Amino acid sequence: MQGFPTRPEEIRTRSGECATSGWMLDPSLLHLNHGSFGAVPRVTREYQQALHNEMEASPVRWFLTVYGRLAAARRQIAVFLGTDPKYLALIPNASAGATVVMNAVHMRPGDNVIVTDHGYGAVVMGVKRHAAAHGATVTTVHIPLDADGGGAVARIRDAITDRTVAVVVDQISSATATLFPVADIVRAAHAEGVPVLVDGAHAPGLIAGDPASIGADWWIGNLHKFACAPRGSSVLVVRPDVAGELHPLIDSWNPAGPFPERFDVQGTLDYTGFLAAPRSFEYIADEFGWDAARDYMERLVEYGQWVIADAFGRATGEDHMVRLKSPPPAMRLIRLPGCLGRDRDSADALRLPILERCGAECAFTSFDGIGYIRISAHVYNTASDFERFAQICVPVLLTM
Repeated sequence: MQGFPTRPEEIRTRSGECATSGWMLDPSLLHLNHGSFGAVPRVTREYQQALHNEMEASPVRWFLTVYGRLAAARRQIAVFLGTDPKYLALIPNASAGATVVMNAVHMRPGDNVIVTDHGYGAVVMGVKRHAAAHGATVTTVHIPLDADGGGAVARIRDAITDRTVAVVVDQISSATATLFPVADIVRAAHAEGVPVLVDGAHAPGLIAGDPASIGADWWIGNLHKFACAPRGSSVLVVRPDVAGELHPLIDSWNPAGPFPERFDVQGTLDYTGFLAAPRSFEYIADEFGWDAARDYMERLVEYGQWVIADAFGRATGEDHMVRLKSPPPAMRLIRLPGCLGRDRDSADALRLPILERCGAECAFTSFDGIGYIRISAHVYNTASDFERFAQICVPVLLTM
């Protein structure tokens, strides 16, 4: 294939060490799926363990004092995202945030919610369950993989009717690694009087800028993905005029409290992920710089996409590159050969065999009857990771 991008030199810490030294990842494996579950820096894990030790040493003291510490952590998280802490609530994950929002959407029989066929499966299933419980319907808008931003906006706008009560759209699609023009979608929906939930699960740490500037009524983001916080730490950012309608999934001892404080008190949960999250933000900022980290991730996955697609192409004589109009900075798709991964179940079924046979942690997805590898990366990845995948894993996939 012509046009190979330049091979990126690995990014290093301030002291010149390999970035991998900052994580606890198994060096015998290829970690090419940061976008699914993230990876927590060593310093953050050590700090979280210290918090766990503190909690176990004096549980009563811990739960008498943790809520004030959560409020401080929420303010630090808001600073990292560049948003107003008064309208940022702590939630366990993006799917939980979507449930919180759906609980606040007033649906009647015959009403309608719009999603797209790029939507995250768990979120879409939750929307459908909630709609069915109220006699409402869900319209799934098809957006072709090669659609441009204007085309995506037009398809969603054209699906809106006078019974549409909400639009749910991904900022970065998990299944298709597509960056959607969410601010334009929000404006189009608001022009029709329809509120919008933006699923920004992958955005924190990857997309700079205040999520509130998108203008969405509700925005949800996972801190455990590209921001590298411990799992179970996510946020819900809302417009001031809708904050009063939102309540946490667990009614505990502060149900009548104001937003967002009532989200801080949800019983005997493990809050250490939220308290430790700022350590990850600071670590990446101090060791690499967030702008440099994002630039490196983008150059790296672009190179990795070309390397893997070229390896497939040499064997099949076909073009396996996926040239999206708007790919996100640290994620890319490569088309799988033949009939591999043509539906969700068969795509998911590839993950464990490739891990066991090749020692590679990968994401496999499908869209419109075509299977794909979705690669994603962080600063601990290097160009050699993708070269090893092309050398070791591509031949195995070609035989499956």
